[in-house]
Amino acid sequence: MEKIEKIKDILHKQKEELKNRFGVLEIGIFGSYARGEETKESDIDILVVLDERFKTFDNYVDLKNFLTTLLCINVDLIIKDAIKPRLKPYILEETIYV
Repeated sequence: MEKIEKIKDILHKQKEELKNRFGVLEIGIFGSYARGEETKESDIDILVVLDERFKTFDNYVDLKNFLTTLLCINVDLIIKDAIKPRLKPYILEETIYV
């Protein structure tokens, strides 16, 4: 199984906890992992849509730490609403949703 498929499988199995504990409504992978260009030094770029009630700094940090521990890869966590407009089309185009 490809690395990206393993990651998608892990995230898919955690979807209920991600939703209930962190308010994750959507989750996807973009960047080098989505393009199959990751290296040993790569972090993984994860895009999320959060329920409004969960949009706090503490929740962001807790979610980032949870995902880093879960995947055993350093996570660069991006909230979809916070993407700069000029970058948004490029990120959304390559995002692989789980």
